[in-house]
Amino acid sequence: MAAGETSTAAGHPIARVLPLLSPAHLDRDFDYLVPADLDEIAQPGVRVRVRFAGRLVDGYLLERLPRSDHNGKMMPLERVVSAERVLTPDILRLATAVAARYAGTRADVLRLAIPPRHARTETGGAKKSDGVKKSTRSAAGAGDTADDSTSPPEDPPLAEAQGAGAVGDSAPEAVDGEHLSRSADTDSSTGMDGSTGANISAAAQSHIGVDASAWGRYAHGLGFVGALAQGKGVRAAWQALPGEDWAARLAELAATVVAAGRSAVLMVPDQRDLDRLLAECVALVGDSAVGLSAGLGPAARYRRWLAVLRGQARIVVGTRAAVFAPARDLGLIAIWDDGDDTYAEPRSPYPHAREVAMLRAHETGAAFVAAGFARTAEIQAVVESGWARDLLADRQTLREVTPRISAPGDSDYALERDALARSVRMPGVAFAAARSAIKENAAVLVQVPRRGYVPSLACAKCRTPARCRHCNGPLALPHSGNGEAASPQCKWCGITEAAFRCQACGARALRATVIGAARTAEELGRAFSGVPIRASGGGEVLDTVEPGAQVVVATVGAEPLVRGGYGVALLLDGWALLGRADLRASEDTLRRWMGAAALVRPRGQVIVMAEPSLATVQALVRWDPVNHAAAELEARAEVGFPPAVRLAAIDGTTASIAELLDATTLPDGTEILGPVPLPPTARKPFSGTDSPAEVERMLLRVARSDGAPLARALTAAQAVRSSHRSDAPLRVQIDPVDIG
Repeated sequence: MAAGETSTAAGHPIARVLPLLSPAHLDRDFDYLVPADLDEIAQPGVRVRVRFAGRLVDGYLLERLPRSDHNGKMMPLERVVSAERVLTPDILRLATAVAARYAGTRADVLRLAIPPRHARTETGGAKKSDGVKKSTRSAAGAGDTADDSTSPPEDPPLAEAQGAGAVGDSAPEAVDGEHLSRSADTDSSTGMDGSTGANISAAAQSHIGVDASAWGRYAHGLGFVGALAQGKGVRAAWQALPGEDWAARLAELAATVVAAGRSAVLMVPDQRDLDRLLAECVALVGDSAVGLSAGLGPAARYRRWLAVLRGQARIVVGTRAAVFAPARDLGLIAIWDDGDDTYAEPRSPYPHAREVAMLRAHETGAAFVAAGFARTAEIQAVVESGWARDLLADRQTLREVTPRISAPGDSDYALERDALARSVRMPGVAFAAARSAIKENAAVLVQVPRRGYVPSLACAKCRTPARCRHCNGPLALPHSGNGEAASPQCKWCGITEAAFRCQACGARALRATVIGAARTAEELGRAFSGVPIRASGGGEVLDTVEPGAQVVVATVGAEPLVRGGYGVALLLDGWALLGRADLRASEDTLRRWMGAAALVRPRGQVIVMAEPSLATVQALVRWDPVNHAAAELEARAEVGFPPAVRLAAIDGTTASIAELLDATTLPDGTEILGPVPLPPTARKPFSGTDSPAEVERMLLRVARSDGAPLARALTAAQAVRSSHRSDAPLRVQIDPVDIG
């Protein structure tokens, strides 16, 4: 051997590696030589460091090959960072499908799917090292580590999991109901050694006591649980009854799957729901359930993720990132309240956890459950396509557990006639119901759409929104801690507007367009003298409150639980939720209302302050989320909005958008809409440290059947653009939550 040459491994000396590179045109595999001293630990799925374009980059080893198609000089692997095989075939298949669905790169998806390595956690407390250097790592030492934490080296190569492009072509359309021929009980084992990898023995599984009798209240509920116990890939949209202990029901489904020797992934919107669901799962299966969320520290999160990877944990409860959890032999993936906006990933390629969950269930043959009190148009679409089935209670059962819901109206004229309504922003009938509940020693829930004191002001004469004279920002009334009157203040620049004059009519008087949680609590404190007033929202969210006479003022989504349920729930300022300039305003409003109403006991009362004739209000009164979702889906199909169509949003400057469209060969029939202003709630795209002042949005609309071709066209155009080293700010999103 000549001086300076590296001895290569015998048999399969080629390592196919996916470098974690951001440019779209580099989203492909590269071949490297495997040094002889790394032969034993350089196995599919490990993290590696390779030299690319003169610099060291991270990557994943996908496959070992006897030869390469590359005829030029190949570089050797620089080092194997860890012998832990963190990239499983199942996750690689999913990452490939998600990248194809959202016009992104596998590297970006894998950054979302696999958490950063925590060396001390991975080695069980051993001294942290920078990796396995090829000059110092011995084969014997590699074997010691691999024996404890990795699968046998004879596993099939990861490259086979990519499906030669087939996954990206067919999977996105499969959940649209167009390719539903895949067998529901497809073998979905992802264990690297071909086994389930469970640490729960068959004897232990047989002793997992799961009382699923509560599912008998739903049509086909017990049959659904039985199908899970048999390992079938059933799929359902479950509408929970008011007052249902949804966490216990989902835990029962997961425990049923675990008892059958498989794993389950359960997703929830936030930490509060995670803690509740995890407690129910631990009560049934013990340490086999773990929680994954961004709130955990790096060490704790990586430790739990490794427990899932190694088969020590069979139930994963987490937020949106849990959809990528490397659960072995996945039998169930469930999502609670899929309409919550926290499921939308803010990082490239901006996938939605619900869509990723359906992709994974379809590809692995696992069971799928979309659960909630309300229903989104997206779930209704897959139900109507036949991909999933309804899991509902009959109307008689629903009437027995639903509180009495009414909408007395919330017009300014009605409020002006009622002296009490003018002070506490609710009609007399609502005040009477609250007073009656307090006399019965029951808690009263008051839901307000916004936190703060008076977060929105308008001219008292012409109703024109009050704006700052300096920056044109909205004016709000801050809370005065000492009880003295405060002057309006700009929410943008912070300047106090002591001498307001309406720009439209010249009037000086102001009125509140919506009352915040702090002001509502203050007014209710005066109306219900001597009754405890509790606030939940912002930085102080209450998880639970003790039963008893009290008034709980909570912002939407921050309503605490009370044992036995609330006596009355008052849903204030409904127009503030319904009047938002958002495609999903009515759907989201109904979801938030139902979430609060479900906390009321069966004999309780729910009063919503909104126009009674609105379809969303009527859906709440009848407790009919399914028909509301069907009507919402039909309305969107009529005007051409997702999920009836596939929509791509391209955000950037005028020049960067034009550059991308010039390089894109769009499918026939593509509609180009725009440019339009970027929605106020959407973040600006950026490149490096640049943040453009003017950002616009271009929308591309195609039929659902053309969704995959559109994603491929945009992926190819981004590859061309990145190969030209264009650094103008640009962002591509498929079916974004905020359309504008």
